[in-house]
Amino acid sequence: MGLISGIFMGILFGIALMAAWERMMRYRSAKRIGKAADIKILGSLNREDLKKLCGDSLPEWISFPAYEQVKWLNKELSKLWPFVADAATLVIRESVEPLLEDYRPPGITSLKFSKLSLGNVAPKIEGIRVQSLTKGQIIMDIDFRWGGDPSIILAVEAALVASIPIQLKDLQVFTIIRVIFQLAEEIPCISAVVVALLAEPEPKIDYTLKAVGGSLTAIPGISDMIDDTVKSIVTDMLQWPHRIVVPLGGIPVDTSELELKPQGKLTVTIVKANELKNMEMIGKSDPYVVLYIRPLFKVKTKVVDNNLNPVWNQTFDVIVEDKETQSLILEVFDKDIGQDKRLGVVKLLLNDLEAETEKDLELRLLPSLDTLKVKDKKDRGTLFIKVFYHQFNKEEQLAALEAEKEILETRKKLKAEGVIGSTMDALDGAASIVGSGVGFVGSGVVAGAGLVGSGLGAGAGLVGSGLGAGAGFVGSGLGAVGSGFAKAGKFMGRTITGGHSGSRRSGSSTPVNNGQESGGGAKPL
Repeated sequence: MGLISGIFMGILFGIALMAAWERMMRYRSAKRIGKAADIKILGSLNREDLKKLCGDSLPEWISFPAYEQVKWLNKELSKLWPFVADAATLVIRESVEPLLEDYRPPGITSLKFSKLSLGNVAPKIEGIRVQSLTKGQIIMDIDFRWGGDPSIILAVEAALVASIPIQLKDLQVFTIIRVIFQLAEEIPCISAVVVALLAEPEPKIDYTLKAVGGSLTAIPGISDMIDDTVKSIVTDMLQWPHRIVVPLGGIPVDTSELELKPQGKLTVTIVKANELKNMEMIGKSDPYVVLYIRPLFKVKTKVVDNNLNPVWNQTFDVIVEDKETQSLILEVFDKDIGQDKRLGVVKLLLNDLEAETEKDLELRLLPSLDTLKVKDKKDRGTLFIKVFYHQFNKEEQLAALEAEKEILETRKKLKAEGVIGSTMDALDGAASIVGSGVGFVGSGVVAGAGLVGSGLGAGAGLVGSGLGAGAGFVGSGLGAVGSGFAKAGKFMGRTITGGHSGSRRSGSSTPVNNGQESGGGAKPL
């Protein structure tokens, strides 16, 4: 009897134990499912939602990284870097050397790579952000950082100075690279790639310069010249909105929609300046103004001799390619023998301008746009200008694009002929395409038939009138109004830029007034 009752009690106890275990497991499973659901909901919340829920008690360790970490990619890149570095070295030499020549400052006659090696330290990708903002495109932002050990030596030549090897040491690059993939329906499913550096945060390129077997003082201001050249190349070729478009895969594709196009025309009238700084030991400064949006399209006013309150009243048209991100740079220089001295500079954000509205502005001149380099805090004077922004239609946009290409070709030919020292030289005057309603400044010659080929003009018609009356230019509306040529009969065999680089080439060169005078220049549309 005792045995039977014991067995019975054991069975009941086992059944009760199993039931309790089952109940507990169902409870724990339900609790886990509930927690998982809560975590999923919390995971879908953004920073603003969590702040509303938690208020001031939001933990500091909670973060929302904009970029996904890619440690695996850095490991693979470090293994591939010796091969990538060799291939990249060839590409950089072939692509960057022509840019060094195009953006070479007037004080340097030659700027080339003497030695180029990217070293053994691979770049590091801090993170990648992928977004799809436009149908048919994938946009990838890459947080790129490189503190490498490259061996870069530049061969720098200047007038009356032998070639000086300049070494770039301690190179560090911090930037965000934007890569846009244009998708296609055929293999490899990508028809083109667009590469650019984001303007915000601003690309940071740090390095130190050292003369190999010489001194940097052999060429006065060489450090600033190289710094300006590097900055100009980055901002004018690589920094957004500028970009590099590379077709891929052999798929026929129209990349015109991916390329940067002119958006509008900015008509700038340089009226006058007041209380400029005097840079002369005897007499007063001889000021003129250089203005540009892109460094390759610099233009300048006439020189006003011996005057700290000059009046120019000259009008210029400059092309705007991205109104939201670009700025108008105005620099006031003192015309001098040898190197011209900068009296002041100012930057005007184009995003602040309204289309089809003329605006009068008083701009305070600064010693430098880089406030960290400003040592002289004295007042540099005031520049008075008028600006008018006109938005292009489709036809004007296409005409502007072609005219930009012609102006660049003209500058290269003038440089090859020795008329200007560098494609970065500021040129006088305007080449105006009247028929299309689009005016362009910055060539100093007519960017059309006959004139582009020689850079000197079309014979007696130009010499006699200075208006491009020869070769049918007046009849077709392509006259070079107030052209960049010197007075009748004097420009032959001499510089037509009237700039500081031209004056160094010819001591007898006379500054040329070729801007459009007030009343005779381009009018707002």
